[in-house]
Amino acid sequence: MLDRVLDPDQGNNPEDEALLADSVSRALLVVLDTLQPAERIAFVLHDMFAVPFDEIAPIVERTPVATKKLASRARRKVQGTPVVAAAELSRHRQVVSAFLAAARAGDLTAILAVLAPGVVRRADPAALPPGAAAELHGARAVAEGTVALARRSQFADLVLVNGAVGLVMAPRGQLLLALTFTTKDDKIVGYEVIADPARLRQLSFSVLD
Repeated sequence: MLDRVLDPDQGNNPEDEALLADSVSRALLVVLDTLQPAERIAFVLHDMFAVPFDEIAPIVERTPVATKKLASRARRKVQGTPVVAAAELSRHRQVVSAFLAAARAGDLTAILAVLAPGVVRRADPAALPPGAAAELHGARAVAEGTVALARRSQFADLVLVNGAVGLVMAPRGQLLLALTFTTKDDKIVGYEVIADPARLRQLSFSVLD
């Protein structure tokens, strides 16, 4: 199990998926994958498995003091820093959570309920089936497009993307897509589906409490 936490590329069957879900979320795996290897090892062993720093130090080839600093630095990255106030973050989270729940259910009415009438959805071509429009306008078109991809949403989790509430789609912890949202008056006025590997590498991810 520890190997799977440290290397999210491993595991490719339902039993692996179930075991992985028991220990850490897909979102956390995505965040852990953005850490430097030594940071990841120090953080996971200490914060998740309560291994003392003096036992971790030989593994990462650092002193116990330096190992503690590695874990602290990793912890700050994992926790992240929201770019909005707590109350606004909570409202954004509620809206995106409602969107995700409706998408997972394939519930067109519930999706429409969280979309502004003039909502715009933009997506990288790699995120779409062949021939699908990269840009959709209007609540009905966006909702129908979301329903069409409902199966994918089963692998999505809430995270902070660049400090704002977003989603990652990461089967077995392998990042495929990130969604960023713009909201106003508790409605989604726009969202973007990012699948291009170069663009994904430019994003920062952290775990929502």
